[in-house]
Amino acid sequence: MIMMTSDKLQQIIGPRAPAEELAARRMRYMWPTLCMVGAAILIIISIFMPYWSLILHAPQYPKGLTVYAYVNHMEGDVAEIDGLNHYIGMRPLNEAAKFEKAISIFSIIALALLVLAAVFIHSPWSTLLTLPAVFLPPVFLADLFYWLNNFGQNLDPHAALSNAVKPFTPTILGEGIIGQFKTVAYADVGLLMASTASILILVGLYLQRRAYKPLVEQMNQPNQKETSSEQESANDE
Repeated sequence: MIMMTSDKLQQIIGPRAPAEELAARRMRYMWPTLCMVGAAILIIISIFMPYWSLILHAPQYPKGLTVYAYVNHMEGDVAEIDGLNHYIGMRPLNEAAKFEKAISIFSIIALALLVLAAVFIHSPWSTLLTLPAVFLPPVFLADLFYWLNNFGQNLDPHAALSNAVKPFTPTILGEGIIGQFKTVAYADVGLLMASTASILILVGLYLQRRAYKPLVEQMNQPNQKETSSEQESANDE
């Protein structure tokens, strides 16, 4: 039982490169680590940067009104935009995604730690550890779209200017029109960093597989021979 558990653990962790192999091809094994560590650092730093920004342009606001969306809060002209939204019956922006904002810091740190853990896992399990971080950017945009659509489609019919603006879905990327406002929405520094991290993870996984695949095959050969021997013994019986 202990031997079976040890074998399964070894299959999950994957092989270790021998010292002579590391000395001969050091960078071959270093590049996956550099990619994963770089991705984890970018993910952590992204917490402190805005992921998404929106600029509203109108004649009465020549400089525009801007809101910056971080993973756990919003900054910028939030009060002014909420004041305008109040007249068309839209809820305050800070009421959106309360649960997501509450768990965002812990969750993103956990994603970065999983990526770092994948540095020491040289098997397909490294893919499972890093996939959540790879999907961080699209999940953020999907959640953003959900809340913008929810707020824009559920306007208060009793608001002062409820008849002036029909229910709408704000544009999450690019230009859009809301009433008399022209909007420009774009991915900001935090989301770009998380997206770069996703690319680094995918590159790291490819390089890791290329480096360790021969070692994985060597490690699996004894297991395959043992399985064949067991089957032959069973057939003889």
